[in-house]
Amino acid sequence: MPHRNPTQTDLLPPAPDGRVRVMLTLPFAGPLDYLLPPRLAAARPGDIVSVPLGRRTETGVIWDAAPSLPPEFRPPPPKEVATSRLKPVAARLDLPPLPAQLRQFVDWVAAYTLSPPGMVLAMALRANALAALPRPGTGYSPAPALPADLRLTPARQKVLDIAGNGPPLPAAELARRAGVGAAVIRGLAQAGALRAVEITPPPPFAVPDPAHCPPTLGGNQAEVATELRARVGEDSFSITLLEGVTGSGKTEIYMEAIAACLEAGKQALVLLPEIALSAQWTGRFARRFGAEPALWHSDLGARLRRVTWRAVADGTARVVVGARSALFLPFAQLGLIIVDEEHETAFKQEDGVTYHARDMAVVRARMSKAPIVLVSATPSLESLANVGAGRYRHLKLNARHGNATMPVVETLDMRADPPERGLFLSPVLTGAINDAVGRGEQAMLFLNRRGYAPLTLCRTCGHRMQCPNCTAWLVEHRARHILTCHHCGYDEPIPQTCPKCADADSLTPIGPGVERITEEARATFPDARILVMASDTLSGPAATAAAVERIARREVDLVIGTQIVAKGWHFPHLTLVGIVDADLGLGGGDLRASERTVQLLHQVAGRAGRAEAPGRVLLQSYVPDHPVMQALVSGNFSSFMEQEAEQRRPGFWPPYGRLAALIVSAETPDAAELTARALGQNAPRLDGVQVLGPAPAPLAILRGRHRHRLLLRARRNIAVQPIMREWLSRVKPERGARIDVDIDPVSFL
Repeated sequence: MPHRNPTQTDLLPPAPDGRVRVMLTLPFAGPLDYLLPPRLAAARPGDIVSVPLGRRTETGVIWDAAPSLPPEFRPPPPKEVATSRLKPVAARLDLPPLPAQLRQFVDWVAAYTLSPPGMVLAMALRANALAALPRPGTGYSPAPALPADLRLTPARQKVLDIAGNGPPLPAAELARRAGVGAAVIRGLAQAGALRAVEITPPPPFAVPDPAHCPPTLGGNQAEVATELRARVGEDSFSITLLEGVTGSGKTEIYMEAIAACLEAGKQALVLLPEIALSAQWTGRFARRFGAEPALWHSDLGARLRRVTWRAVADGTARVVVGARSALFLPFAQLGLIIVDEEHETAFKQEDGVTYHARDMAVVRARMSKAPIVLVSATPSLESLANVGAGRYRHLKLNARHGNATMPVVETLDMRADPPERGLFLSPVLTGAINDAVGRGEQAMLFLNRRGYAPLTLCRTCGHRMQCPNCTAWLVEHRARHILTCHHCGYDEPIPQTCPKCADADSLTPIGPGVERITEEARATFPDARILVMASDTLSGPAATAAAVERIARREVDLVIGTQIVAKGWHFPHLTLVGIVDADLGLGGGDLRASERTVQLLHQVAGRAGRAEAPGRVLLQSYVPDHPVMQALVSGNFSSFMEQEAEQRRPGFWPPYGRLAALIVSAETPDAAELTARALGQNAPRLDGVQVLGPAPAPLAILRGRHRHRLLLRARRNIAVQPIMREWLSRVKPERGARIDVDIDPVSFL
């Protein structure tokens, strides 16, 4: 069994009757009771075990006697099961135990999100992470003394010389280096001239060196880096919001906090909102520390996931960079958490267990008594409100690194400078692109919409192509000759005739997607080298890294992309950014629509002018006087966020109040409506609490299920979990209906 660092919780003995609680990765309300047989008497909370469940065997974790939770989060106690009815634990698995802090975190996340704790545990116990690792290999080295009757040929002598000049080598590698066949190696081993030894594989991850290549920081940068190092040196929980304009060197600065963590002998976790960011980020990390970090995201192969999980558990993976699920890794000694681009909604898990990784990272840091740094050029209003309340420290970087300056941002009034009929780029924008490319600089066009067109309709009868499983229009992807739904994945070939009136060649695309803008750009700039960066064209981190490398080598004149181009890239020769539809995110009923639009467009604008040449940003808008556009032009992000706060505060909208959503779904409309109506009739009626709905969801049908929504709004000082738990206990869903809970929702579809 791997080395364990016992804590007080680890050392709790089993109950006197041998009863232990085992948490399974199944949607039960809590752990199940089992008996611990005498042969497993040494087992303790955190040990990973196999247990019988019905006629099958399941993997679980011996759990603590009682969860350490605030009173309002504690679920009702389970019913006691007679000892005579309990089954024994089958075996303890030879795996690193789950640390007490991680078990506590699983309980906390489950209670906060009203999720079955076993489903939260499933994120920490990845099945492929727990599979057996390959056995150590066999290598060969010379025997201490060669047999007296050994017949030495030139080939055999070469093998012995190579085998004696370094560590033991596998037979295949030894044969390859000596240029001989496998039979020569077998003959030497059978003759006793080579002895077989077990090869211990090297550590999977090199140790980053905090002194490898420290940056040269000055002025405000040096002050902020020193402050972050001090937070790590305190060896206690603290929260710091690091706000810095795009290009101010935030990454280099928080890497100094990572260096301090490494110097203290602890582990660091860095959360990124998008997997695509990992390639460029790891390159910067390797240049700073002389070694790459461990990665954790859904694209990892099973073997690497297995190796990484164990390296985190035994502490040999010193720095982990990953997506939100990395929060549930079994860190041996977590000393620092960084949440980069903390404002990003990609940190919200929408399926399964719904949680916000930024907020849960704060909880994980508190339980680990570790500092956490939230990083952004455009912090969320939630983080800024916590700064105002004194809960977070606030460090700011107001200038770009070196001689770079912030880009000039201008609006293009599309009413005054419209594009030609059937096109989407203003002549002012196309002229600016021509000028930039003519100077040997790079330009970027941004449109946060995939595909060729968001809607296809019939010019004859007005029929609109809609998904059969969702209340959503089908998006045309002309490059693949399909219409597809971006919600459920349904697709069909683009028809030649209208499905309703059968008119031929009457279907026409409405509105632009990034493919359509690319088509227009190729016609407008025929000599330009164009690269498209979108999730449809970049298959993963490796493809993204290759695209970024092409831009850095100046093999590209014009970059066209969706929101992936907004993610912290450093393109030193890119001087012009054009936002094709700056108004796109302002529609709908999302209370954060203006905040998100400012954040996204500010991040995109920040790609321009990050080196010596000045940058320029052009926003195509039909509402150039909108507060969002004015904030982007003025660069006064703080003033805009203060206005947002003033609008939300009186109505107790987040972050000045709490929200919890109930999403009812069923295969039939009647089951969904009846269940939603029952929830509405049993809604809590309490001071400081208001329930909105039920109402059909904006996506009234999703993946074939009919949907209704209810929204509970409460004052900030009211815990919504006990209210929601009691509310749900009063309603029995109709047959086939499901009720999903979303605490702190960020999506209202």
